[in-house]
Amino acid sequence: MADPRAFLSFDFDHNEIQKRLFAGQARSDSPTPFTVQDWSSKTHLPQRQWEALIKTKMARTNMCIVLVGRHMASATGVAKEIAMAKELRVPVFGVYVDGAGLASTLPVGLQRNRTMAWKWSYIAAAVQQMMGEGKNA
Repeated sequence: MADPRAFLSFDFDHNEIQKRLFAGQARSDSPTPFTVQDWSSKTHLPQRQWEALIKTKMARTNMCIVLVGRHMASATGVAKEIAMAKELRVPVFGVYVDGAGLASTLPVGLQRNRTMAWKWSYIAAAVQQMMGEGKNA
């Protein structure tokens, strides 16, 4: 079987650097192989087009990993991506980045008990768990 595919949801305005670092490290440092696709929208689109594009891309994944930064309260697109994942039965978990932690605001739809520190052993365990739960398992 090919590596599981992960959709990365992140605050484009504040955490693009962390997204790039996470995706790069996922290739080399993760003890559990999974593929991160850069499926974020590259241009500003009208809302309906953006939603259709993201939903199509999300449907091709095995899981959604939310990179939770310090500015999640203003990241409305992240909450929409989480809702799309849930609608498509794509499992979701979060990883704290950019100094965020247990006291940080989570986007709507992301559970605190499914959000963890950026430690590859934790992420590997979550990937294995998600593969057992998802629609594409």
